[in-house]
Amino acid sequence: MTFLVLAATLILPLLGAMKLLESPIDPQPLSFKEPPLLLGVLQPNTKLRQAERLFENQLTGPESIANIGDVMFTGTADGQVLKLENGEAETIARFGSGPCKTREDEPACGRPLGIRVGPNGTLFVVDAYKGLFEVNPRKREVKLLLSSETPIEGRKMSFVNDLAITRDGRKIYFTDSSSKWQRRDYLFLVMEGTDDGRLLEYDTETQEVRVLLDQLRFPNGVQLSPEEDFVLVVETTMARIRRVYVSGLMKGGADVFAENLPGFPDNIRPSSSGGYWVAMSVIRQNPGFSMLDFLSDKPWIKTMIFKLLSQETVMKFLPRYSLVLELSDSGAFRRSLHDPDGLVASYISEVHEHDGHLYLGSFRSPFLCRLNLQSV
Repeated sequence: MTFLVLAATLILPLLGAMKLLESPIDPQPLSFKEPPLLLGVLQPNTKLRQAERLFENQLTGPESIANIGDVMFTGTADGQVLKLENGEAETIARFGSGPCKTREDEPACGRPLGIRVGPNGTLFVVDAYKGLFEVNPRKREVKLLLSSETPIEGRKMSFVNDLAITRDGRKIYFTDSSSKWQRRDYLFLVMEGTDDGRLLEYDTETQEVRVLLDQLRFPNGVQLSPEEDFVLVVETTMARIRRVYVSGLMKGGADVFAENLPGFPDNIRPSSSGGYWVAMSVIRQNPGFSMLDFLSDKPWIKTMIFKLLSQETVMKFLPRYSLVLELSDSGAFRRSLHDPDGLVASYISEVHEHDGHLYLGSFRSPFLCRLNLQSV
């Protein structure tokens, strides 16, 4: 049974029989091109099923990944920043407190998302609820750089998501996915399709913050170019990647780097080929049916769905099709790796390349995956 059939089954009999409560969302109609055909470099395959699961049931939701040498670090759904070494997971930092058992606990517990290594061997981490932090993994020291409570140009940050840092550590580029919705309500943000997200720049020397790009729809992953002349920012609910020029002759300008992607992208990270890896946990099936594309210009259906169904119920009816896409340095599709049913790799949030392997982060799964690039 498709999600649409389920929704219709619940909605139609109730339309004339119940007085509906106020919807939590006020959806806006979006406009998509027809999804690209899954042909050529997008041809479905099962290459992601060759991955092995690591640290299974030792962590939950390892969203983003960073390496210092061969030591790996990630942030998890229970509010921890973990060091992963020799098969063991060790907590090195927490930004919140209290129980971390349900999504209702997230604002107090904290939810580390994007993580990067700075020039001095420290970790820069964004917490969806708490803000921007620097962590010394050796001394277990935590420094708050920018609190989410600090309004930026008169607007609060409700969903700090990902970051990129210059090689000299001076500038940090990061996303605030919404000034309305928090991370625990990300499905409301997806379904509403509002353009209240921003790409921001933080200067580590002056502590100044400025908005580089506004009116983004669910800005998510961030990646600097090798020359650090532009920043790529994923716009999840538009299935595209924007490019913002931060130096050189084009400084201050912005354009589209890649559009009409075959899925709804999450984080973006560099590939050893000079291009970029893009993680997608939900695809836009073509040929086939893409629920989010179908609903994009039908806000009334989206309103009905969230009057009748919880976020967790909605999640159960999203297809567990995992897709990794490699883009060239110009944004062209280079190759794709699939797990059509999410049997091995599921809910992929990030693709981190290190030492000939791809490490696949997940916003939901109780493990991370490792894939030998030589095998695919």
